[in-house]
Amino acid sequence: QVQLQESGPGLVKASQTLSLTCTVSGGSIGADDYYWNWIRQSPGKGLEWLGGIGKNGNDYVNLSLQKRAAISRNAARNQLNLQLSAMAPEDTGVYYCTRSATLGTQYHYRGQGTQVTVSS
Repeated sequence: QVQLQESGPGLVKASQTLSLTCTVSGGSIGADDYYWNWIRQSPGKGLEWLGGIGKNGNDYVNLSLQKRAAISRNAARNQLNLQLSAMAPEDTGVYYCTRSATLGTQYHYRGQGTQVTVSS
């Protein structure tokens, strides 16, 4: 059973950089032939794919967030990381990490999510 657990600050101030970590168990970020992604659900909006990383370590970021988002992994720790700069109130939402066969919002497994609130 693959399990994913997100961690990070629940509250950030506008203009700050958000850093989140997803710890994976029951699977291997560096060996499994899947994509590992960050997605979010903001109030009143649908799921949004933020970015992901594949088995080969190549990272992919939503073009709309290309200047702000960075996806990385620590294969030794089996962790997926997200950094999102220049946070704004509209970035408030629940952030999830997922495992999927393709990049995007569909997934096989998803963490419980972590609430991030941006204060102005």
